[in-house]
Amino acid sequence: MKTAITELFGIEHPIIQGGMHWVGFAEMAAAVSNAGGLGIITAVTQRTSENLANEIARCREMTDKPFGVNLTFLPSVTPPDYPGFVKAIIDGGVKIVETAGNNPKRWLPPLKEAGIKVIHKCTAVRHALSAEAAGVDALSIDGFECAGHPGEDDIPNMILLPLAARKLKVPFVASGGMGTGAQLVAALALGAEGINMGTRFIATKEAPVHENVKRAIVAATELDTRLIMRPLRNTERVLTNAGVERLLEKEKALGSKIVFEDIVPEVAGVYPKVMKDGDMDAGAWSCGLVASLIDDIPTARELIDRIMRDAEHITRRRLTGLFDGAHAPANTLA
Repeated sequence: MKTAITELFGIEHPIIQGGMHWVGFAEMAAAVSNAGGLGIITAVTQRTSENLANEIARCREMTDKPFGVNLTFLPSVTPPDYPGFVKAIIDGGVKIVETAGNNPKRWLPPLKEAGIKVIHKCTAVRHALSAEAAGVDALSIDGFECAGHPGEDDIPNMILLPLAARKLKVPFVASGGMGTGAQLVAALALGAEGINMGTRFIATKEAPVHENVKRAIVAATELDTRLIMRPLRNTERVLTNAGVERLLEKEKALGSKIVFEDIVPEVAGVYPKVMKDGDMDAGAWSCGLVASLIDDIPTARELIDRIMRDAEHITRRRLTGLFDGAHAPANTLA
């Protein structure tokens, strides 16, 4: 399949593995890229620019396909070494960067001068327009269904994507809730040029996380995610567990008086405990609504091949048949 995104990034399939904390290591990125998608290393997980440089080098040993690096810009008392990360990316010859969080305008000049393509993730069209004006090459439009931070507008992709298609000039992919061939077809129909998947890639054989995490995703239903930190206007979608329910009880009890320090035990230092040690009740970790559609743990290649096969089947048989008067049966590939 050729779309504006496959052409822009030089990949075979319009499927991007989004940056994920304590998941986006070289193993994950290389597996996705080798399968024809675009794998992404997560910079902040590496903590230092030296570590990121080493991770980029490791990924190059595992794949000769294009891969990218995620840079998430968030306010912090002790911010990561963003200048060092940018230098490691440039020196490592990476040609694709996924940015998220704050507007990437400040960091675009050195990236663009190095010939790097930048795709920025947004949860609102107004933010996407601002990033487009700043000079990004593409956008990832992140609906309310997503894992992690969905913003505060609560707009699902069935509305957000066509709104983006009306207003954006640069190509964009659909992010949030994506995981199947049917969803790829729907995203394309709504104006996207591909999809970005996070949670779906955690439940793959190559994902460098504890098996407990993969099994928890497979077992999850559409009722098993929670929205936390909404009173702090820093909403995050996570998979429910004992730690998350404790956090929600604090939010309920403290109401508008709650401050971040009140929930530190449930959010600080949680990711290595969950992703590495498999402690599923340690606290809050990001998980999207797409978990309800995940019922197996394939390889990254098996997953991508299935999505593309199902997308072609739906398009050629189900949709074309409707217009040809063949009244093709409803697909079961959702």
